[in-house]
Amino acid sequence: MRFSKEIKAGVVAILAIVVLVAGVNFLKGNSFFGGDDLYYAYFPNSGQLMVSSNVTLNGVVVGKVMDIENIQGNPPEKRVKMTFSISDKNIRLPKGTVVEVGSLDLLNKGMIIQTPLDIKNGFYKPKSVLPGKLSIDMMSQVKAYADPISQRLQAMMSSVDRMVVSLSAFWDSTATSEIEGSLQQVKITIHKLGNVATEVEAFVGEEKVHFNHIMQNVENITGNLKKSNDQVTAIIGNAKKISDDLVSADFKNVISDAQNTLKKLNAVLADVESGNGTMGKLLKDDKLYTELIETNNELQNLVDDLQLHPERYVHFSVFGAKTKGVPLSNMEEKKLRKMLDSIPE
Repeated sequence: MRFSKEIKAGVVAILAIVVLVAGVNFLKGNSFFGGDDLYYAYFPNSGQLMVSSNVTLNGVVVGKVMDIENIQGNPPEKRVKMTFSISDKNIRLPKGTVVEVGSLDLLNKGMIIQTPLDIKNGFYKPKSVLPGKLSIDMMSQVKAYADPISQRLQAMMSSVDRMVVSLSAFWDSTATSEIEGSLQQVKITIHKLGNVATEVEAFVGEEKVHFNHIMQNVENITGNLKKSNDQVTAIIGNAKKISDDLVSADFKNVISDAQNTLKKLNAVLADVESGNGTMGKLLKDDKLYTELIETNNELQNLVDDLQLHPERYVHFSVFGAKTKGVPLSNMEEKKLRKMLDSIPE
């Protein structure tokens, strides 16, 4: 079967269009025949990243940057929207993945995908928005390191310049004359120091004699002490004997006797506290105390009645009349009179 030239031209044109579309997709970063998964991320700025830049995962190129769009009105951290593709169908981005724009090497920049270790939270679906961040490139790091050093060098150079200007202003004819005057004063001071040294030498020579006398007196004192050595030794021996006598005193027996006496006193007090013995009974027996009070009251009543009515108990008759009352012997009568006389009025 033979084809006409028109059919051949049409087939070639269609093939050319297909190849052109595939080439355009390839140049854009898509797979040769398209169909890649697309994702989005927002950044404060593009970081000088270009369309068709590589997207890497663990150092391996897995896609391309498809589009970079500047969006006005968004917050500063979302001013630039980037669209990137993942050409490998086996790669899935877990939640928690961060997209970073930074340097792949010294010359090229790209998009770096950083995935988390934990993938339990699931995966992003195609056309999802992933969090993005900008990394500091090498030039920015060098600049951030060099700027403070440059500022310090400038400040140091300014200080050196001011110091040089000050020295130049000082070092004139007036300053030279002042330095010469200072040197002259130094010379005079050294001369005076020489005179002082001479006077000190003379003073030392004069005081040397006095020092010899002082040393002789010290030698005499030590000689006297040496002569009195025996007496000092005897005094020390007497003091030692007194201390030995004090140490050898029978303090142990004295303390032992005192302890025995205290034990006996404690035993007596314990008996008194428990009501044993005469003293304990006097202190603890309430019945004895009550009987003493009653006896005292009865004796007092008896004495009062005896004073008021003595004829009830004793009757004296001068003329030999009969005796009334209780008869008493001479001894009992004397005792009664003595008791009556001892009662206070």
